[in-house]
Amino acid sequence: QVQLVESGGGSVQPGGSLKLSCVASGYTISGNCMAWFRQPPGKAREGVAAIYSGPGRTNYANSVKGRFSISRDNAENTVYLQMNSLKPDDTAIYYCVTGGDCWFDFSVSGPGTQVTVSS
Repeated sequence: QVQLVESGGGSVQPGGSLKLSCVASGYTISGNCMAWFRQPPGKAREGVAAIYSGPGRTNYANSVKGRFSISRDNAENTVYLQMNSLKPDDTAIYYCVTGGDCWFDFSVSGPGTQVTVSS
């Protein structure tokens, strides 16, 4: 059974940084796409960043380009999302996902971790 578990969320002031982690079990992330989605309060879930099996193959939402960075450690079976220069609009529940093309569709999601950006 595939399980994804996120951690690293919390509350931070605007301009601050957080690093999210997603550990996979029952599943090997190597060779598979992995992504982070988020759901702001009262809004639909949206793709934030995705990483693919080829070297350097990543995709980012325009709203986070230059501020967020997705990476993976295949040996640790873990995906990360480094978030810098956080804004109040980044407040959301962040989900780790895999399956499908990891952008327009996915098949597995973790339970999510809350990120709150507020002064």
